[in-house]
Amino acid sequence: MSVARQSIERIDGILDMYKLDVGGYPSTEDGLQALIDKPGDVEGWNGPYVKGNGTLLDPWNHAYVYRSPSTRQGHDYDLCSAGPAGQTADPSQSGMICNN
Repeated sequence: MSVARQSIERIDGILDMYKLDVGGYPSTEDGLQALIDKPGDVEGWNGPYVKGNGTLLDPWNHAYVYRSPSTRQGHDYDLCSAGPAGQTADPSQSGMICNN
């Protein structure tokens, strides 16, 4: 679980760099792919922000759950791993490992 938390913290930092460049976080529709490929309607994109050309995967090889704006109070976005089971996409469910 600690590897997942560390990975989420690292992606949090990358999302902050993206926000500094373009003025906001990627939309839910653009998702984390916006860190790899420039979304068509974004000004100031200075990426790619991560290496690779595929989906960002958690330590259990599941795609991260990303939503912006967040469904949780006090957060700009949701960035979560569904954990080892990879069964849920709802940040309010137990077993999810999410950004703080």
